[in-house]
Amino acid sequence: MEYILSLFSYQNIKKVLFLFEPENAHAIAGLGLRAVAKFPFLLNYFKKKSFVCDDMLTQEFFGKTFLNPIGLGAGFDKNGQYIKSMPVMGYGFTEIGTITPKPQDGNPKPRLFRLKSDNSLQNAMGFNNRGKDFVLSSLKNLDLEGYPLGINIGKNKLTPDDEALDDYRILFEAFRDYGDYVVINISSPNTPGLRDLQNEKFIKDIFAMAKEITTQPILLKIAPDMTPSDAIALCNTAVEAGADGIIATNTTIDYSLTPNAKDFGGISGALLTDKSYQLFRAIAKELYGKTLLISVGGIDSPEEAYRRIKAGASLIQIYSMLIYKGPQLLKDINEGLIELLKADGYTHISEAIGADWR
Repeated sequence: MEYILSLFSYQNIKKVLFLFEPENAHAIAGLGLRAVAKFPFLLNYFKKKSFVCDDMLTQEFFGKTFLNPIGLGAGFDKNGQYIKSMPVMGYGFTEIGTITPKPQDGNPKPRLFRLKSDNSLQNAMGFNNRGKDFVLSSLKNLDLEGYPLGINIGKNKLTPDDEALDDYRILFEAFRDYGDYVVINISSPNTPGLRDLQNEKFIKDIFAMAKEITTQPILLKIAPDMTPSDAIALCNTAVEAGADGIIATNTTIDYSLTPNAKDFGGISGALLTDKSYQLFRAIAKELYGKTLLISVGGIDSPEEAYRRIKAGASLIQIYSMLIYKGPQLLKDINEGLIELLKADGYTHISEAIGADWR
């Protein structure tokens, strides 16, 4: 049995997946994850193999237990179809979406590209998803057994910016009984005008509205292409308006990072590592201790994850680097974090969070 399953190692699977166009490969991988979820013995086998659960990494947020600090970033599971398979991959929590009120196809294809020499991806997906009703139908019959779930929401492409609040209102009302936190996505570069909503007035308005509708924790996800001063000001406004956390960062439109980039869409993966870290660090210097901070963007090693944690991240998210390195990366990071914590004399991850500022 062990030998047969070893044939399905990620490196072997990757060779096959990379023969397909990226979006087709994503669909094939999704089918595999959904298939695994139907067989409890496979779920248990792979979870035992990949999932790291250690008291040093266990934390409590939003009334839920996060057994390890690595979560899946939004964008992979747009419709909430792979939630049951995420612990199998090694993720301590997952975030679905971005979900819009109405189904939408997203931007024209091709819209997802591998920048293989850069260990990065570039996407111009445009919030393609099956809409809130489809996701709700899936969540209503899903037993998560305590597994932490975030829900990432955004406006439809055809909704004018001056009507965007109405889209978010629909989504807050729809998901107020589901998920352990909700993320406001106004930072994707792939919906025209969306990043224009990253302003003080809209932030105040949307959090005021959200707090009237739901008691769920509400987080804001920001773009990496803001100046540190603008990002800090925006995040301060969000926290003062009631944000329960900040996620930094989304994909970048800094195409100068590589000669391999297209001139549209957002770049994620290794090319984003330093840009994401530097902005996160600037935000964390100001907001550490005031709100929950989640770091995402090019995290590809225990050392990089630890750097984010010491800068103030309580949790981290990984998506693009999973495509290149597979689920073993998640296990390596979690096990590596334990060793790094011990080396610094810490007995729990909470002692290292924000160490740069203490």
